[in-house]
Amino acid sequence: MAVTINTLREYKQKGEAFSVLTSYDATFAQIVSEAGVDVILIGDSLGMVLQGHDSTLPVTMDQMVYHTSSVATGNRGALIMADMPFMTYGTAEAAMENAAELMRAGAHMVKLEGTDWMKDTIHALSERGVPVCAHLGLTPQFVNKLGGYKVQGRSEKQAELMIEHACELEAAGADVILLECVPSALAARITQAVDAPVIGIGAGADTDGQVLVVHDMLGITTGRKPRFVKNFLAEADSVQGAIEAYVTAVRNRTFPSEEHTFKA
Repeated sequence: MAVTINTLREYKQKGEAFSVLTSYDATFAQIVSEAGVDVILIGDSLGMVLQGHDSTLPVTMDQMVYHTSSVATGNRGALIMADMPFMTYGTAEAAMENAAELMRAGAHMVKLEGTDWMKDTIHALSERGVPVCAHLGLTPQFVNKLGGYKVQGRSEKQAELMIEHACELEAAGADVILLECVPSALAARITQAVDAPVIGIGAGADTDGQVLVVHDMLGITTGRKPRFVKNFLAEADSVQGAIEAYVTAVRNRTFPSEEHTFKA
């Protein structure tokens, strides 16, 4: 049975953790979905892991549409979430036009990075039938503004503001919240504060779901390995086995463990 937004809501209501993994092509989409991953994210992370850039900023809409279409072809029942690239949703009008491209390519949901300035855009998309994931915390498209890839929300003032933004974006129509590189205690507070399912990456084990870049969880990361990454292929005999182990660890909440999380 295909995973939908309602499936994710039911997981949250039952306290069952769900898994998210990136894929960028039909082959990996089929392997990932058949291994039991609930959500496939076509991340603009492809700019770094596929194209070799030092950020996600060079990724274009045409590239995202191409990879979304490829993933949709290989998918076997997972919910497909696609990133909207840098500055493709700077206005509500641009967001609607570009989100429509991704939805036509096979996405079931789009993901936007930002804070309360996205409220009108999220409302406009939601009203027109486009499910939205709001990405808070470390937002890679803002790397130049943030001054690097740094943990966000460590001070009490920053934490309270992030909780406020999560609630505002949910009220605007966000169906899912994604938290990246925030202290685990803050992620737990946000998960409790909103009804929407919350996905974490570097955000502790108390979120409703977990996401990793597939290259990271297979141990083929180049450069410095992020703290929140675990190589699941190290203890598996195949790529399929590694992905299945990831799904099981997320469901059992044995991943992420303390070593993969951040404190305030």
